[in-house]
Amino acid sequence: MLILGVDPGLERVGFGLVRREGSKLQAVEYGLIETPRIEIADRLTLLHDQMRELIERTQPDSLAIERLVFAANRTTAFDVAKAIGVILLAGASLGKPWTEYAPPEIKQAVVGQGNADKKQVQFMVTKLLSLAQAPKPDDVSDALAIAICHAFRSRTALR
Repeated sequence: MLILGVDPGLERVGFGLVRREGSKLQAVEYGLIETPRIEIADRLTLLHDQMRELIERTQPDSLAIERLVFAANRTTAFDVAKAIGVILLAGASLGKPWTEYAPPEIKQAVVGQGNADKKQVQFMVTKLLSLAQAPKPDDVSDALAIAICHAFRSRTALR
């Protein structure tokens, strides 16, 4: 199973492609998609096109994305919600199923506690994927954590 984890945003989107074979997890590719500070419609178009290209190139079996938790800054939350929409549209238009996970659910799956901090998540992502160093920035580490969460959750759901 090949899972594309996505940490959504408008300016920066972390992505992490994780392969699960049995109980073994392997990071295949990970990185960051960044959009320039231009009109929001143009940013969303760029984000959609880049996500679609990534999905077409890597051919994941499914997408896993972090569910938006309503932030204190409504403008930021609305912009991130728009970005999530175009990310999910890119996957859906290519026939890829997707699942959303709340931040505490991701932390619980990866670290073992839903209130883990960023450093704990980064440490466990590095350990679970046998990486030489922690993926940076946090958006990338979070995307890998989302993919790991889906790998664990989908394995449980298949039983």
